[in-house]
Amino acid sequence: MPNSGNQDLADSTEQDGRASASPTYPRPLALLVGLPALLFALITWQVVVDGPLVAADERLSRVLIEPDRFSELLADLGNVQVAVPVLAVALGHVALRTRRTARWWLPVAAAILLIALVPALVIPLKDLTDRPGTPAVPPGTGYYPSGHTATAAVAYGCATLLLLPLLRTALARRALVAGCTALVLGTSFGLVRRGYHWPLDVVASWCLCAVLLSALWLFLVRTTATTPPR
Repeated sequence: MPNSGNQDLADSTEQDGRASASPTYPRPLALLVGLPALLFALITWQVVVDGPLVAADERLSRVLIEPDRFSELLADLGNVQVAVPVLAVALGHVALRTRRTARWWLPVAAAILLIALVPALVIPLKDLTDRPGTPAVPPGTGYYPSGHTATAAVAYGCATLLLLPLLRTALARRALVAGCTALVLGTSFGLVRRGYHWPLDVVASWCLCAVLLSALWLFLVRTTATTPPR
C-alpha cells in the first residue's frame, strides 16, 4: 500500500516546482499599467472637450516657452532619424550577444513591433483630438499626443529593456536607466521649451508609452522564464 503522506509531499513539491517555473508578477504591476492608462484617458477627454486641464496647460506653456537653439537640439532627440538608429544599433548588439540562445529573435522582434506601433497609435489620436499647436508653431492641428516624445520613449526605452539583462553590474544597469531617462526627459523638455508641444501633449505620450513599455517588459520576463537552454 503506497504511503499517502509521501505521495502528498511529492504532489506538493511538484506543484511548487511548476509554480516556481512560471513567471510571477508583482501586484503593483496593475498600477504600473492601469494608472498611466487612466491618466491618458483623462487627459485625452479633457483635450477633446476643451476642459479646465487644457486651460491650465496653456497657462503653463506660456510660462515655459523660451525658444532657443539648445531646446531645439533637445527636441531633435525625438526625431525618427535620431531615435530609431539608436534602437537599431542596440537591437543589433542584443542579437549578436544572444544569437546562440533559443528564440533569441523574439525580444528583438517585439521591440521592432513596438516602435512600429507608435505611428499606428499616435497618428489616429492626432486626427481624433485635432488639437492646435502653441503660438510658437505655424497654425495647424494634430499636436496631441506628442509623436516625438513617444518615439523617444519607446526607442530609448526598448533599447534599455533589452540591454539591461546583458549588463553584469548594478552600476552599469543604473547608468543605462539614468541615460535613458535623461534622453526622454531632455526630449520632452526641449519640445515644451521650444514651443513645439503643449505640456499635456508630452505627458500623454509618457502615459501611453508607459503602457507599451510595461507590456514589453512583461513579454520579456515571460520569454526569459520559458525559453529553454539551447
